[in-house]
Amino acid sequence: MKLVFLTALGVGGATIFGSVMGFLFKKISHAFSDLVLAFAAGVMLAAAVLGLILPSLDYGGSLGILITILGIFAGALCLNLMDRLVPHLHRLVGVDTENHAGNANLNKVLLFVSAIAIHNLPEGIAAGVGFGSENTAEAILIAGGIALQNIPEGMVIIGPMLAAGISPKRTFLCALFTGLVEVAGTLLGYFAVTISAVILPFALAFAGGTMLYVISDEMIPETHHDDASGATYALLAGFCLMLLFDVLLN
Repeated sequence: MKLVFLTALGVGGATIFGSVMGFLFKKISHAFSDLVLAFAAGVMLAAAVLGLILPSLDYGGSLGILITILGIFAGALCLNLMDRLVPHLHRLVGVDTENHAGNANLNKVLLFVSAIAIHNLPEGIAAGVGFGSENTAEAILIAGGIALQNIPEGMVIIGPMLAAGISPKRTFLCALFTGLVEVAGTLLGYFAVTISAVILPFALAFAGGTMLYVISDEMIPETHHDDASGATYALLAGFCLMLLFDVLLN
């Protein structure tokens, strides 16, 4: 349990660490941001497949393939529904809600931050579910992959929020909130599969499906709208790094 709690703090703390880096390097070029996010997408892709989806097949027994497929689609559909219900965060950050010239950009930034917070919950759950499988090496792989992608994620939200007129204090509090969501998700995922080991195969696939959804629906399109070659190789580098870690840990 101590390891799970420390991992939860590490996964959530990676977002906060990234946001601190964002304050230090406020003007991150779009090209560099694309490379970093694409690398993070590769890391998440490997963590989802190696740490969640393949173990789901192993634990599912004779019905493993059916349970895994259902879990993947359930996770993706759940996150798709959450995307459609993303609330505005004006009240949380104390920003004027009247129509001004910059409000369109402000709305986009706040929705982006709220989307990160929403996505951090299933990412945290994925880390916690990994520990429920009692394979510590795989669990650390998943948590490490999520933590690695949380650092650039935390970095890229700072600049746009400051540019949109949100104070540094409130900007940091928003980043802190997204990190705490992930801590809560990690503990929730761990306790859920600990209480009922029967749901483990489905929970692993569900968590994997949410991660695949984030990668396909947001991270890859966001990083491949200009010259995609650099982002593509960055994604492959992230995937191969996690593949290497998986081999070394096992």
